[in-house]
Amino acid sequence: MAREVKEGGRGGRERENEDLIDKLVSINRVAKVVKGGRRFAFAALVVVGDQRGRVGYGAGKAREVPEAIRKATEQAKKSMIRVPMKEGRTLHHDVQGFYGAGKVVLRSADSGTGIIAGGPMRAVFESLGINDVVAKSTGSRNPHNMVKATFDALRRCASPRVVAARRGKKVSEILGRRDSGHASQNAEAVNG
Repeated sequence: MAREVKEGGRGGRERENEDLIDKLVSINRVAKVVKGGRRFAFAALVVVGDQRGRVGYGAGKAREVPEAIRKATEQAKKSMIRVPMKEGRTLHHDVQGFYGAGKVVLRSADSGTGIIAGGPMRAVFESLGINDVVAKSTGSRNPHNMVKATFDALRRCASPRVVAARRGKKVSEILGRRDSGHASQNAEAVNG
């Protein structure tokens, strides 16, 4: 169930109109037994993203399904994070995420691999705009824990530019070190 939501600027922050896609991950029905019978309530988990590197999740509870989805969507829009992507299609590096008993492993993938991930994680990657990724959930199968563990992993992702700035080096030193180091060692071995 994917619905597109357009959001305009409001309040103190001005934003251009951006296309946000929200995906319903799960709906849970709970019953409260009272004197007259049962009272039902619904809990919804929604993931929202712009398919260009921003994604968020939210949970909402209400007596009616549409109201629970609306609350979850609003919370998801408020909690959006930006994730650095390599070539706009995959992650820069492999990463693990944890939340409670949930543990996920996210791996960058070659072009054409597609999204290889379970249900709740797939919704996150589709909303984020990642096209090539391999993900595995080991641990809790609860959709809430899986989504929160996935977001924990995505928060740990860093682009080479950020890593280089943190270390006080150039991006070429971070990325090019492996190739140039092996090449010089191979040249010394052949000449020596």
